[in-house]
Amino acid sequence: MPDIRYDVVVVGAGVSGCSIARELSRLRATVCVVEREEDVCCGTSKANSAIVHAGFDAQTGSLMARLNVQGSRLMPSLCEEIGVDYKPIGSLVVCTSDDDRPGLQALLSRGVANGVEGLRIVERDELLEMEPNVSDEAVAALWAPTAGIVNPFQLTIALAENANINGVDFLFNEKVVGLSRLEDGGWRVRTDKRDIRARVVVNAAGVHADEIHNLVAAKDDQLVITPRRGQYYVLDTSVDGYVQHTVFSLPSKLGKGVLVTPTTAGNILVGPTAEDIDDKEGVDTTLEGTGEVRRKCAITMKDVPLSYSIRTFSGLRAHQPGHDFIIGEVTGAPGFVDCAAIESPGLSAAPAIGLMVADIVRGLLVFPEHKAYWQATRARIPDVEHLSAEEWARLIEKRPDYGRVVCRCRHVTEGQIVDAIRAPLGARSLDAVKRRTEAGMGRCQAGFCSPKVMEIIAREIDGLQMEDVTKMGPGSELCFGRTRPAHEEDGR
Repeated sequence: MPDIRYDVVVVGAGVSGCSIARELSRLRATVCVVEREEDVCCGTSKANSAIVHAGFDAQTGSLMARLNVQGSRLMPSLCEEIGVDYKPIGSLVVCTSDDDRPGLQALLSRGVANGVEGLRIVERDELLEMEPNVSDEAVAALWAPTAGIVNPFQLTIALAENANINGVDFLFNEKVVGLSRLEDGGWRVRTDKRDIRARVVVNAAGVHADEIHNLVAAKDDQLVITPRRGQYYVLDTSVDGYVQHTVFSLPSKLGKGVLVTPTTAGNILVGPTAEDIDDKEGVDTTLEGTGEVRRKCAITMKDVPLSYSIRTFSGLRAHQPGHDFIIGEVTGAPGFVDCAAIESPGLSAAPAIGLMVADIVRGLLVFPEHKAYWQATRARIPDVEHLSAEEWARLIEKRPDYGRVVCRCRHVTEGQIVDAIRAPLGARSLDAVKRRTEAGMGRCQAGFCSPKVMEIIAREIDGLQMEDVTKMGPGSELCFGRTRPAHEEDGR
């Protein structure tokens, strides 16, 4: 098979890789994203706190601080443009002892130095008005009005879809296994399926970015990324309103604590832990980890309704010892650009990361022109749960399948699932449908809707049978055969 050729290959389809791809899609350049998993948003981008940090935590002068603040400013308009749920709810860092007030003041000073707007310290009476369920020990808090929450699945998918409709190709289920310089310049990117020639390679491979970096870097420039696991509880939407803002704990002698925050979908998220592990696939939850979350959430909030938990999960952050983003062309590897060690606040910084990396790549390509026409928006799947009765009725008149509810917990219809499958980079698995529609994210956690969703996937994709439908790509099939031949089932 002859090599395929692109101007740019981006390795990794998380929120950073997809943000980069969208910005590159503005240029007259051929761009491809290579992803080892079956869909976008399968790594850190699908398992995080879903917070848009204000930018007071990162060390002043760091790349992390600059891109965090810039990204948080860009996020509202970006989400409006590409149809992503975002809420500017603000955040509170709660101090539970007068002895710890210097730490609160230090965060305020750092945030001001970082350029965060509107920061101030609120005392207990005002804090209690803002969060009635705050801990009885709370004495004050740092209020950051520019913080928010975002739907990370929607954000990553929307960035990818928008990049795709503007000409970016995506290759899924392809693992990069080798990189080598070409004699005439550029790179040969070897995957487990093919060879790809590229003038520029961007390494946005998340917790695997060190492996990609180390394929091209000198021995004295090797990168080590440690997967840092964070475990969470997800609480049912029936306790929506318990907390109004993202509530952090001020680090103290009792530890860093965990956060309690609403989500854009109406759930409450509690966590995470911070455990350095060896396994880059280690997204299991543990009794010790969830126990730590239960203990530490009580530092800032009282009577956290953990009995309404519908799920626990964990995600991995790409941590490196310098605790800063690594972005730039690698020394001794011309045309190879790292976008590595993108841990928290990587989601918040994603819009700014996309701009920065695209600018670097544009220079390496010797400044290609921008396209005469570039589509900034993408079509969003209608959200039935938030339509009025009249709007829903009008939609059903046009599309009767929008009147057939498949996921009762999240009120997701057959029409939404069909549109998720037919969309650019359409869903091909249960988890891919879930990320696009929230079918399976509700109280029963897909206990009732999975068979129907599988049936719709098999019906909509030519040549696919029910036993071929997976939870999250090859190797996660849910059925292994039929109790009777398909023709008998079709005729009953």
